[in-house]
Amino acid sequence: MRYYLICDNTDTQTGLRMAGIEGVVVHEKPEAERCIADAVADESIAVLLVTEKLASLCPALINDIKLNFSRPLLVVIPDRHGTTRPPDSITRHIREAIGVKL
Repeated sequence: MRYYLICDNTDTQTGLRMAGIEGVVVHEKPEAERCIADAVADESIAVLLVTEKLASLCPALINDIKLNFSRPLLVVIPDRHGTTRPPDSITRHIREAIGVKL
């Protein structure tokens, strides 16, 4: 079982390749959807890493995989430019889930 990366820039790919994670660089929605579908079909991939920018291009596919597939574990990661999530995103999720303000 292995990690696999689908990203939108070569810097992210190079950085994760140095950690032993192979992957591809894509820029368009059809390419991203095809690569994600291919990765889901590959039995050897246990964890699929997708950058936030690509995940925003195909949110329905990302949500479908997260909700309906047991493998691979799909993790949306920020790229080298940082995250697009608000700074309090984790505390907001906790507050919404259990009603406790941190």
